[in-house]
Amino acid sequence: MYIVSLHYAAALEAIDALIPEHVRWLEAAYADGLFLASGRKVPRSGGIILARAMPRAELEQRLAQDPFSRHGVADYSITEFVPSMTSPALACLQEN
Repeated sequence: MYIVSLHYAAALEAIDALIPEHVRWLEAAYADGLFLASGRKVPRSGGIILARAMPRAELEQRLAQDPFSRHGVADYSITEFVPSMTSPALACLQEN
């Protein structure tokens, strides 16, 4: 599993102009089963995406298609981890 941390590298006006296209990109990744959760940081300096386990190159390729990436308005940090313990509600995320 991956935690992707986005940090905005442009003014919020530039981010807001790309939100509809970014949301369509997110929806496609959810439809493909790649993303598990996403949302904005508080304060609004970027966002977080939880992505299922996959080859890192596949995730990086998908992130490169994000309108925020294509327009250079966000930077991405990727952290891979293996969820070995979860609450019962998130047991489906555990990896062996």
